[in-house]
Amino acid sequence: MNKPNRIPLTLLAGTLLAAFGLGYVVTPDGPLDKQVRYTGLASTSTTQVLSATVESLKGQNKLLVFSYKGTATVTAKNTELWLFEGRQNLVVPAVVNYYLDLSELSLADVSFDEKAKLVKVKLPQLQIGDIAFQPESATTQNGGLLTFSDEQVDELRKLNYKTARRAMVQQAQSKTLVGMAKKQAQTNIASHFEIPLRIVGQPDVKVIATFK
Repeated sequence: MNKPNRIPLTLLAGTLLAAFGLGYVVTPDGPLDKQVRYTGLASTSTTQVLSATVESLKGQNKLLVFSYKGTATVTAKNTELWLFEGRQNLVVPAVVNYYLDLSELSLADVSFDEKAKLVKVKLPQLQIGDIAFQPESATTQNGGLLTFSDEQVDELRKLNYKTARRAMVQQAQSKTLVGMAKKQAQTNIASHFEIPLRIVGQPDVKVIATFK
């Protein structure tokens, strides 16, 4: 009697990578879950797919989920001997990126309700990346006697960018922007899990991602 074909997990993961270009990495030899049995592509277990997906996401480390472009409008002043003053107005656009540190994700953060056909994923805390200013698009206005000095102008510029950075961080932490970033992160992660589940013939499994 012919023995049923068995597909190693490494071949399965490689097939998913080639077919969909999702960035899934080839996993180490051997099943990720030794208690999972499978006899072919169509019967690959949900647990196995979830395990492979978690390992793939962990390999991406930081995942960009949302970007916000805003503008900081700030003013810096400098006074010497209460007589001479220099001031500088700065209007500078900047981009703020929101990330998920997926190295913190583990299989313990993923649960599967087989009866309800529901996968729940608990996401790590949303993070804000560095502020990317666009000085080439900035507008600067200098005024006061002290701004006749290049050294003073440069000092005011440094003060302004320091204030602008705080202003952009404050903007990025607004309830509206954080809510938008979280929603996009939840959608992205759910998609990362749903696509491989569809590949192995389980399109009816729903994925819900929430933050811890």
